[in-house]
Amino acid sequence: MLRDAERPRTIPFGIASFRIASYALWPFGRTTVERRDAGAGSLLGNIIWIVFAGWWLALGHIFTGIALCCTIIGIPLGIANFKLIPVSLMPLGREIVPTDRPFATR
Repeated sequence: MLRDAERPRTIPFGIASFRIASYALWPFGRTTVERRDAGAGSLLGNIIWIVFAGWWLALGHIFTGIALCCTIIGIPLGIANFKLIPVSLMPLGREIVPTDRPFATR
C-alpha cells in the first residue's frame, strides 16, 4: 500500500493529455473555454506544462498549420491546428464545449 507521500501526483497532466487528444481527433464544431473554477493549482500546473511539454506542442501545431495551409485541401485542417495552439500550450483550467454553446460553462 502506498503512503500519501509515495502516490503519483501526475493525474491532472494525464487528463489534460487526453483532453488534447480528443480535441485533436475531432476539433470541428467544438471550442475551448476557460473554466472559472480553475484556481492557483491549474496556474502552477500550466507553468509546469509549458516548461516541459507545452511550448513544443504549440510550435508543432504552428508549423503543421502553416504547412497545411499551403494547399487548398489542407486549409480546414490547418485552421484546426491553429485552434489547438491555446489548449496545447495551457490545457489545465480549460474545457471543451460544442461551438453552439461556448458560454454554457461560464
